[in-house]
Amino acid sequence: MKFMKYKNYKLTGFLSTAVLGAVAIIGNANAVASSSETVTTSDRAITLEKIMSDPSWIGNTPKGAKWLPDSRHITYTQNVANSAIDKVVRLDTQAGSDKTKAAQVGLDALHTVKLTQTVYNDTHAAYVFNGDIFVTNLRSNKTRQITFTSTKESSPQWMLDGSLGYWKRQTFFTVDLDSNVTKELFNVVMAEAPTAPEGPKDIIAKEQHQLIGYVAKEFAKKQERFSHAQKLKEQNQAANKPTFYFGKGQLLRTAKVSPKGDKVLVVTAPKTQRRGENDLMPNYIGQDGRIQFEKVRRRVADAKPVQQSFFVVDLITKEVKELAISDLPDFDKDVLASVKAENAEALGKTYESKPSPRHINLIVDWTWDQSAVQWHPKGNQVAIMLEAWDNKDRWLATVDFKKNKFLTQHQLHDDAWINYTFNDFGWFPNSEKLYYLSEESGYSHLYTKQLKDKRAKQLTKGEFEVSQVKLDKQGKSFFFRANVNHPGEYHIYRLSSEAKKEAAPSPLTSELIGDNNYKLSPDESKLLISHSSLLRPTELYLVDLSSKQTTKLTDTVSTEFKAMPFKAPKIIAVPSSHTDKPIYARLYLPENYKEGEARRAVIFNHGAGYLQNSHKGWSGYFREFMFHNMLAEQGYVVLDMDYRASKGYGRDWRTAIYRQMGTPETQDLVDGVDWLVNNANVDRERVGTYGGSYGGFMTFMALFTEPDLFQAGAALRPVTDWAHYNDGYTSNILNRPEDDMIAYRRSSPIYFAEGLSKPLLINAPMIDDNVFFVDVVRLVQRMIELEKEDFETAIYPVEPHGFREPSSWLDEYRRIYKLFEENL
Repeated sequence: MKFMKYKNYKLTGFLSTAVLGAVAIIGNANAVASSSETVTTSDRAITLEKIMSDPSWIGNTPKGAKWLPDSRHITYTQNVANSAIDKVVRLDTQAGSDKTKAAQVGLDALHTVKLTQTVYNDTHAAYVFNGDIFVTNLRSNKTRQITFTSTKESSPQWMLDGSLGYWKRQTFFTVDLDSNVTKELFNVVMAEAPTAPEGPKDIIAKEQHQLIGYVAKEFAKKQERFSHAQKLKEQNQAANKPTFYFGKGQLLRTAKVSPKGDKVLVVTAPKTQRRGENDLMPNYIGQDGRIQFEKVRRRVADAKPVQQSFFVVDLITKEVKELAISDLPDFDKDVLASVKAENAEALGKTYESKPSPRHINLIVDWTWDQSAVQWHPKGNQVAIMLEAWDNKDRWLATVDFKKNKFLTQHQLHDDAWINYTFNDFGWFPNSEKLYYLSEESGYSHLYTKQLKDKRAKQLTKGEFEVSQVKLDKQGKSFFFRANVNHPGEYHIYRLSSEAKKEAAPSPLTSELIGDNNYKLSPDESKLLISHSSLLRPTELYLVDLSSKQTTKLTDTVSTEFKAMPFKAPKIIAVPSSHTDKPIYARLYLPENYKEGEARRAVIFNHGAGYLQNSHKGWSGYFREFMFHNMLAEQGYVVLDMDYRASKGYGRDWRTAIYRQMGTPETQDLVDGVDWLVNNANVDRERVGTYGGSYGGFMTFMALFTEPDLFQAGAALRPVTDWAHYNDGYTSNILNRPEDDMIAYRRSSPIYFAEGLSKPLLINAPMIDDNVFFVDVVRLVQRMIELEKEDFETAIYPVEPHGFREPSSWLDEYRRIYKLFEENL
């Protein structure tokens, strides 16, 4: 049955608005009846009601697992039924999978397990709990509280003299653990430095001081007090608490103290408004029954550059010296010259390229648990990673303290954009030697560089991606995560840092096929592995680095889930018509699949950010995994493709969408449909597509620009106009509208809406602070004006970008299922 025109479409819960458009008001989770009810009959093992219900029935996956300082126990959190508060669990790794050794931690003991910002020296661990600093003795395993204040302390660090440093607001303190004496090392103030009282400036003021003795006397007292305070600081160390002033209207971005306690690298930025006065989102379902306006992020079209300032503060001499970005190579290069010229030409203008200082700031990495400023463990040198606001260059620099200038140790340029991950870097402990990740070879690989050398040494090589690098305390071995065997199979590896040439890394998780992440124990004897597979959510494992033994620590998947007839998808390689690399995809086939039997098919488009879904681990799209199993059970073939721009396949795959979002991905969808027709007996006239967020955007682009490719599509939480999306993500790929409006018009579905000719379902959450509801509103109005009929819009008043209510998930997927049943 084909999708009926809206004017004849009957669906409980819909409210017609425009003559040719449609808006569905979602209030009743059971609003969609008719064909969707066939999914829930008792003879089906997989039902929408089950797979879209509260996911607690699947199990209770451990979250945020980490080591405790004793290198024996771990801690993690788990959901509690009908509660907004997770429980905290402490598990003894020496007990293996004995569940009696995993115990919930009471509120009275949370300070011993809920550790953040943990740092180690040879004998102690320091960490933050609830805004206070705690220290655990690694030999006695005894913990004591160092601060007990209502002001939050943060960022503990061990100093070379054995004291512990920490921040309280913008003041840095050290505490001697033996004497318990706390010292204020210095204070950072975003204001102008105090100056001596100024005398009378104009004739009236001068006359006042001459005529009125009281005025003259009070002014003299002010001068005396100021002078006394200055002399006290100069002559009495006990009263000299160094304060450094960085100017009014500035914000402190970061301040990192040398372990020697003699220098600080300070980064400031002008104080600016994070959002405009119109960056508001209405929430129609407020607590008080009235419309509430939530403050939201700026759009990329409204983004303005900010230049950070970099200072070296000498705590011994009290000198403050600014570092200049002009020390960096290509600091004034016009890297967008060709782009700006193309856009100018489109407007009938010409563009003249001239060197001009670029905005260069600390790099922002989406996956980091480190800082962009790293002091050498001995405190004699510092490394800083910087990036240009135009997204085209990354610098890893050190500082020449004598000449007070940046020294570039590595520069990475990309004509498209510098990746927002794969930026790990750090120091070797006993030499002036850096390690870092770089995509310069086409894949993220590990490099080392002596400061005295001009060239770096590449330690890993191949068509795989290295991430999550950790160097051991001795500087002898690297640990990291990589997909060496297969783009979708991730293992943890160890590699000698002293290899004479590129060497094959040694896998430590060979037994655990799927997706693996790790935490190295504080004593570096074990790995805590978070492992998942195609059919199982994350569980915790222990790898003993000396015996190589692997032990399972948790088993949290429910018996009910294990009994479900879910089938693992096949990971296949779809040949590409546009690149020499295949498009990896998850393939779900019906169990009763027969050669020669024409099938219906659905292609799922995963979201972005920077994401891979055709891997061998448990998918973050677990509801979609179950939905795809349900579709396969009913005879559908489902393909879930890692289109170009997906993570896991190297730099060229990532940047294929530069200035043309939606084009390479749609080309990949064409190849996917061709593969299904030629290899899975799929009827070309019975293929649909759907996806959320970026996947919703791709649904639009496919239906609008390749109208004969799919017979129906569902766009969930979709982007329709990239100029309205955020700056941090969008400007990398499309530059910014003021420089490259061509890219935005080439990449935004709203400019191609006239191409719609097949049934389209749009699902839009109304309090989405990621992809704003206005994206859908503007597109719907455009399609109304284009007199399009084959679309409907369902809105979800209480949902953000990631749905929270099971009733919303159920309603959404009933509508998707109905769309496919009626049109494929």
